[in-house]
Amino acid sequence: MSRRTLAPAADGTGLPAPAAPVPVPALPWLVVLAGVAAGMFVAWQGARYAGWGTGLAGGALLLAALARLVLPRRYAGLLSSRSKASDVLTFAVLGAGVLALALLLP
Repeated sequence: MSRRTLAPAADGTGLPAPAAPVPVPALPWLVVLAGVAAGMFVAWQGARYAGWGTGLAGGALLLAALARLVLPRRYAGLLSSRSKASDVLTFAVLGAGVLALALLLP
């Protein structure tokens, strides 16, 4: 257990001041999930839009790789499940594979 000294609150109660708020750790995951869901929705509209929807889903997976690469573990939230290199490689390979599939679709 680490020891940290906390400054007393400014209100005079002697209790420690509350910590700074941490951003929602699930936000990057929700952005990627929304991108993949939007891609699936577009692809579901018919064969004419399958390539666009697949490209959108692949782009969202590449965005996940970029987010995992630049964000620290505590801000990456649900995007971080293994080591950073493993997560980035997995998202990048999946994203590139889905984008390659998008190029093959009409």
